[in-house]
Amino acid sequence: WKKYWLLAPAPSSSARPPSLTTREPKACKALREEGVSVVLVNSNPATIMTDTDIADHVYIEPLTVEVIERIIAKERPQGILPTLGGQTGLNMAVALSDAGVLDRYNVRLLGTPLETIRKAEDREFFRNFLHDIGEPEPPNRTVNSMEEALAYREEMGLPLVVRPAYTLGGTGGGIANTQGEFEATVASGLASSPISQVLLERSLVGWKEIEYEVIRDGDDNCITVCNMENLDPMGAHTGDSIVVAPSQTLTDKEYQMLRSASLKIIRGLGIEGGCNIQMAEPDSPYYVIEVNPRVSRSSALASKATGYPIARVSAKIAVGKRLHEIPNAVTGKTGAAFEPALDYCVVKIPRWPFDKFPNGDRQITTQMKATGEVMAIDRSFEAALQKAIRSLEIEGMATDGHGEGPDTRNLMEPNDLRLWALMAALRRNTPPEELMGKTFIDPWFISAMQRIVNMERRLLGETLTPDLLYRAKRLGFSDRQVGTLADMLPEQVRNLRHDWNLRPVYKMVDTCAAEFEAVTPYYYSTYEEENEALPLPGKKAIVIGSGPIRIGQGIEFDYCSVHAAWALSQAGVSSVMINSNPETVSTDFDTSDRLYFEPLDEEAVRDIIDNETVDDVPPPSVVQFGGQTAINLSQGPGPRRSAYPGLQRRCH
Repeated sequence: WKKYWLLAPAPSSSARPPSLTTREPKACKALREEGVSVVLVNSNPATIMTDTDIADHVYIEPLTVEVIERIIAKERPQGILPTLGGQTGLNMAVALSDAGVLDRYNVRLLGTPLETIRKAEDREFFRNFLHDIGEPEPPNRTVNSMEEALAYREEMGLPLVVRPAYTLGGTGGGIANTQGEFEATVASGLASSPISQVLLERSLVGWKEIEYEVIRDGDDNCITVCNMENLDPMGAHTGDSIVVAPSQTLTDKEYQMLRSASLKIIRGLGIEGGCNIQMAEPDSPYYVIEVNPRVSRSSALASKATGYPIARVSAKIAVGKRLHEIPNAVTGKTGAAFEPALDYCVVKIPRWPFDKFPNGDRQITTQMKATGEVMAIDRSFEAALQKAIRSLEIEGMATDGHGEGPDTRNLMEPNDLRLWALMAALRRNTPPEELMGKTFIDPWFISAMQRIVNMERRLLGETLTPDLLYRAKRLGFSDRQVGTLADMLPEQVRNLRHDWNLRPVYKMVDTCAAEFEAVTPYYYSTYEEENEALPLPGKKAIVIGSGPIRIGQGIEFDYCSVHAAWALSQAGVSSVMINSNPETVSTDFDTSDRLYFEPLDEEAVRDIIDNETVDDVPPPSVVQFGGQTAINLSQGPGPRRSAYPGLQRRCH
């Protein structure tokens, strides 16, 4: 009999997103399956993890050394698992060790050794580690005072990137281009770091940023779960960047080179469980930028993108399981040692708060500003991108070819308007080469956006035919976009689709690109032939989720949606969840009886209702748990305020 302790993250914020709270229920369930008694501490009442049935003992308490020591003295756990609690969990594990609490109560650190946490989080230790294993890093230096920082600035010049140690979301850091910015950012970084340490690093702004999610077990077996490419180049925090999975612009040689480096790093660190590795790559050489020796924000995205439950597997590894011993819950046949294979494209777009703060500083740097994010899945990058834009739920942000759009000033530096500025520039026939020179965005992505603009022009200038509409839908155009461009009502476009038998089909996310039959119903829509989501039999109800986390609509509504799905299942009614947020428990593949990862707009929801309709009887929908998003859907279309002046759509 064993009792283990999980350190959970603190309340959600920009730097500490809700994705950090979705892992704990998975980990608790995985540990309890192994006969482990779980003690969990968290101070956030808005999350599933503080429900009394998630862990054996739940403490809603402040995450301080003094409080946690008192609970350890009472519960006497054998081990502590901090890696699933984000940066808060890691920092607390270090603090407990430094205070002698772990030794005093004979508590073992699971998953990531303390020395590894120090190597990855302490910038000086990390530099030495990379040097020891022969992995390249940008020219840099760790400093602990303003005097040391100024001396290094004289040596290296500007611009420099300031990265504080032991912080989350880039808190306190940034890119310094001037002397004033440098002194202010260093002062902020030193104040934000618990050990008053910052790394001063040569700026790699404009380089390609690549991430690998890697898992290792106690027998030194390693796999890469997912690799992801940031559409925005270096200079933007990955939480503020548009992310694509799998990477689209790497050659196989480059992919294998970075994969091998990632496996070398996790083995060198001795991590047992998951970790996130970030790299910068211009063409062929590369630099290692950062390692998160824990399950991170990107881990939640990778889990939802692939269907591979990173938190669950990491928890099993922490208590001694090996990858080949852990079954794949999606297929029910393969093991966790199989690397996921994707036959689709995933796009994540951050959800920024500038609809509430239109006069705020919209510049994106290494310090995260987004409050949430959306994820979309489709067969092509273009379709997934447009579906993700629809999922943001901000009027005026669809690429419909109308309005003046942001001016070219929004191309010069990363900000929340840059994607739409790019589209507007392409509509003005700006040469793609000029856009690539201004943004450093890979030409492959610019070409994909050009294909969207080319289709806009066809819809504006040609008569709508079945073939043209089919091609537009394959590129991710919504009925509303098509209607705006073709001078029709969205309902007219929908009726034409049905008359021409153009309906979406639903494909399964199965971790194996259909090599094995999947048992978990996790679907996305696309315009192809075969529909893999036949209607669920028997009684069922659709639960409308809450969409991306933003100011005024927080994680509380996802909590309600999850409990609604569970209550339906307990009552013998199959629950069908619709949501677009990868940071939530509602989009875990085993929360509901069926999951549709789709935008929460009228078209997507109606198509799902049509797909689940049997004998002309549509299933009922539950809307009262999804916050304002679900309520708005129940009221039908209506005018909404645009957070992006100049992009207001023309309505018919």
